[in-house]
Order: sequence, then structure tokens, then C-alpha cells
Amino acid sequence: MPTNLPPDYFEIEKRFRSAESAAEKVVILEEMYSVVPKHKGTDHLRADLRRQISKYKEEAQEVRKKHGGHTPVFIVEKEGAGQVALIGPTNVGKSSLVRALTKAEPEVSEAPYTTWKPTPGMMPVENIQVQLIDTPPMNRGYIEPGLFDLIRRVDLILIIVDLQADPLQQLEDTLLMLREHRIAPRFSTPEAQERLARDGQGSEEARLVSIPAFVVANKCDDASQDDEFNVLCELFEGRCPFIPASAKTGRNFDQLKQIAFEQLQVIRVYAKPPGEPPDLERPFVLKKGSTVAELARKIHRDFYEKLKSARVWGSTAFEGQMVQRDYLLQDGDIVELKV
Repeated sequence: MPTNLPPDYFEIEKRFRSAESAAEKVVILEEMYSVVPKHKGTDHLRADLRRQISKYKEEAQEVRKKHGGHTPVFIVEKEGAGQVALIGPTNVGKSSLVRALTKAEPEVSEAPYTTWKPTPGMMPVENIQVQLIDTPPMNRGYIEPGLFDLIRRVDLILIIVDLQADPLQQLEDTLLMLREHRIAPRFSTPEAQERLARDGQGSEEARLVSIPAFVVANKCDDASQDDEFNVLCELFEGRCPFIPASAKTGRNFDQLKQIAFEQLQVIRVYAKPPGEPPDLERPFVLKKGSTVAELARKIHRDFYEKLKSARVWGSTAFEGQMVQRDYLLQDGDIVELKV
């Protein structure tokens, strides 16, 4: 019997193949298990995933015992609509940005190497929350391997450079260190996409862990520094998407949030109980390309198993249009499930 696995499963499976620590493998396997549909065709797969989870949990427990019973510091549980890592060399303002965009309070100092462990915080983007992670600096001789394990697991990378302190060299150094650890930032510029298509699937790029990314030029406090920013963009010849921003003045924070939302490739869907108005304050967050059935599974397993049809109000549906389980949802859709 066919398993009919959703696309998300194969994306998660790619991350599992690149996982190195037992604790990381447990987190990813549990995520894989959660997206596998429950029917006879998946019984063997689900059983195999449970066995692997048990096996790696035992290995992770042994690691924790060796470290005094503590979970490795670079395992950050995902929360919100997506997990975003701010990375880059020391003193580029990663901690200041996380402080300004969230309620987290990482230590901020002019002294280098202040941040020694990841610090998460939640960034509001309209009516959802996106998790930002302040990370230790990426400087040779000061990096823990666990940092790259963390980067491989996130949904989006923000590469931070200091516009006032040789940002071109900072960016090139960061990209080189990522590549040395088998991580390829996936940039959305036309030039980057053309280069990827030209290189083809047999290139080195295809063998790396690919993660969406863009570059934040921090300390671009006002329009007087736009010329320096434009020079940086020209020097990189369209290979990376850049945004000027300032942790000090809050410049372009709304634009930064919007770009992060778009790069995460998620949609917001609102549930409507029969006979009642929809809850527009608390959307369900799904990956782009998700169906009514996947929304039902996220709400509750019973809804997924008993779902017959649904009514949708949205941009691609008539008001209250009846749709089937495989109907593709769009950002802002309102859905009433029929069981």
C-alpha cells in the first residue's frame, strides 16, 4: 500500500541526513513522525521512526550524563512560525538586533565575544511570532561545532555584517566558514538563481545543506549611510539580497520582518467553527502549499481522520465555497471544517 507522504516529510528527511548529534536526530525524527499520515500504508514507516527515536534518545541520554545531565546548549526548541538564526562575526550587532526586535535580553557589549551561547527571542510579525536566535560569533579559533549543528536546523539565516567595519570581508569570511561546514545559504536574487541553475544538480552546491538566507547590513542608521550600503551591494554583484538596518534607530525593521515572513514560506489560516465567527487573532501557521487536510491534522488528529470536506473564504475561493481535502490553502484563508 502506498504511503502518500507529504512534501514536508522529504524536506525534514534531508535535514536528518545531515544531522550529527543524537539530540538533533531525536528532534528531527519526532518532526518527521508528526507529519506522516496515519493509515495502513504507513504502519511500517511509523514503527521504524519510533524505533529510531528510542535509539537516539538513549544515545542523547548518555551524552547528557557525560555533561552533568544538561541538554547540549546548541539545541534550541523551535517555537512560533519559524526559527531564524542571526549569524556573523563578533561586534556586528547580532545581540543588539535581537534585543531590539524581541523581548529577549542577550548581553550587549562593545567588547568582542560577549555571546557564548544561543539566546532565543520571539519577534512579532503582524499577528504571528517568529523565533530569532542570537548566536556566538563566527570567528576562526572561537567557534564551537555545535553552532553549525544549530544553523543546519533553522528555517532561515540572517547573515549580519557591520556596515561601518569592512562588511565585504565579514560577509566573505562568513560564507566561507559556512561552506567549510557543508552549509549553503540559498539566496533568492535572480543572479543567485541563475548561477544555481547553470551549475546544475551535480555541482558541489547540490551536496550541501541548503538554507534560505539574506544579508542584514547593520549600523546603517540613516539615509546618510546609504551610499556605503549601495557600494556594498555593487561589490557583491547581486549574489546576495541585502537590507540596510539599524539596531540603534530601528531603521527598516518593518521591511526586515516582512522579508523574514516571505522567506519562511509560510501562510496564516484562520479556523471558523460552524455557526461562529472565525478567530482572527490566532492563525494556524502552515507551510506554503499546504492543503485543507494538513490544516485539519494540525488542529487535531480526529479532524484529519474524520474530515469530509470544508468551506473556505479567501482570495482563490468564492465566499464559503465547498472544497475537498486536497484544496490548496492561501495566506489569509478562513476555513470551516466538515467532519
